[in-house]
Amino acid sequence: MSKYGKWIAGGLGWAVLGPIGGIIGFALGSLLENTDTTVYTGQTSRNSFLVSLLVLVAEVMRADGKVVRSELEYVKKYFLKNFGEAASKEALVLLRDILKKSVPLKDVCYQVRDNMDYPSRLQLMHLLFGISNADGVLHPSEVSVITNIASWIGISTADFESIKSMFYDSLESSYKVLEISPNATVEEIKKAYRNMALKHHPDKVSYLGEDIRKAAEVKFQKVNEAYERIKKERGFV
Repeated sequence: MSKYGKWIAGGLGWAVLGPIGGIIGFALGSLLENTDTTVYTGQTSRNSFLVSLLVLVAEVMRADGKVVRSELEYVKKYFLKNFGEAASKEALVLLRDILKKSVPLKDVCYQVRDNMDYPSRLQLMHLLFGISNADGVLHPSEVSVITNIASWIGISTADFESIKSMFYDSLESSYKVLEISPNATVEEIKKAYRNMALKHHPDKVSYLGEDIRKAAEVKFQKVNEAYERIKKERGFV
């Protein structure tokens, strides 16, 4: 099987169509035409999720007008940590090809919005911020691109600010993670925590694979950490 085999085995689903399909077709060349892909418009497959992530990652990496080797290494390490060695190797090769292709970002985002459920889109946003923050800094140019992506894939402003705040370490960001005001009552804080824990529970994306579910546990843990920080500061149990 080709070096790209794992990305198309079992079908790319809706991602084989539209602008994402065109980008991946460029990267895979004739392989995509000669492979038995399963096309459907139902639940997002693992492959369509990962391919969508790669296409969006490419645009975040290009945000400052250049792509350097260290960024590719960051992405490789990130995929290695979250998705394993095999996926990491294939992702890097595929990403290098995607970076050679012009991406109609808004159209790609609309395709994601129309075909991917909301919990999976939230996880997509968290992974994009994670890759941007791989060197410990959320660069303004990259945040700007991620902001546009969030808007175009239909992420609410409150959810966007919540996920972005997971990458800052302050009491103020903890309130933003829970999508509440610092003036919220104890009962409002507890209710917000329950709602956010439900919204970001890893089981929401478990159908995408155990590795993606584990990656979602990081986001879930950030919700817990924000709640514990507020509890300590406000002095309630």
